[in-house]
Amino acid sequence: MQIRTNSSQKELKQHGDAGFPVLVSREQLAVYESGTFLWHWHPEIELTVIQSGEIIYHVNRSVYHLRQGDILFCNANALHSGSMFQKKDCSYLSVTFDPRLIYGFQESIIFKKYVDPVIHDIGSAAVLFRPDHDRYVGLHTALQAVIRLFDRQPAFYEPDMIYQLLQIWKVIFHCCSPNDPAAAYEGKELVRIKQILSYLDQNYMNQITLEDISKVINLCPGECSRLFRRYMNIPLFSYLKEYRISRSLDFLSEPGLSVTEVAGLSGFSDPNYYTKVFRSIKGCSPRTYRKEHSFRSPEDTKCG
Repeated sequence: MQIRTNSSQKELKQHGDAGFPVLVSREQLAVYESGTFLWHWHPEIELTVIQSGEIIYHVNRSVYHLRQGDILFCNANALHSGSMFQKKDCSYLSVTFDPRLIYGFQESIIFKKYVDPVIHDIGSAAVLFRPDHDRYVGLHTALQAVIRLFDRQPAFYEPDMIYQLLQIWKVIFHCCSPNDPAAAYEGKELVRIKQILSYLDQNYMNQITLEDISKVINLCPGECSRLFRRYMNIPLFSYLKEYRISRSLDFLSEPGLSVTEVAGLSGFSDPNYYTKVFRSIKGCSPRTYRKEHSFRSPEDTKCG
């Protein structure tokens, strides 16, 4: 299993329905390939509540080590990904909602005064709430109310849900940092990172050079490479190798394709090199992975 995105890395999953866009989902890292969900973004607000285990959570250029009880606010349109810590599973609750639920329409005073300043502030991409945070109890209480309402859906649960989301937003608003001059520059960097990710998604099956990527974002190759590593905490071509391996898993699920064909479709001109990279990332050969994952269970996170 892996998060499905379009070419710009926008998640394709629907977060609730159009009439009431709220979703509470119970998640485990073990259901994702290699215990990692890939970089993506969505226009909804997301709050992650760690139930058990630990997770390394990336939001834009920041990295958070979340433990049981922690709550992480992830802003609308922020790039984020998560992975296991020390290859151990993590269970968490994800609460996502469209901010329109709390502001109604863009001319409202709620939007102009309380929502717009946060969702368009690149410096407020994420806020971590640990149990010792002075606003944790209020946030946790409101989130638990949201979860109960979502699960039970009693009469009038929609207005009750909006009331609780407003309580959550009051906490978020008070804890987000105000705009500063550096935020505009970081916003330009984020746009460039999304352009790079989109280019890699559309061209991973082809030969890609640093010069190709640098032309897309109008930066010199050296600065392009430094930007990606600074923002994503991984060298650009290391990310590309991992991304190609991730995309190859879909091809491996097709029994009519040989490993050589899978390698070519995934951007590896040399099937032996593909096997070598695959083994270093997944812990087994493509053939072994294909055999052992014919009927994959959530517990099967790595080959023996």
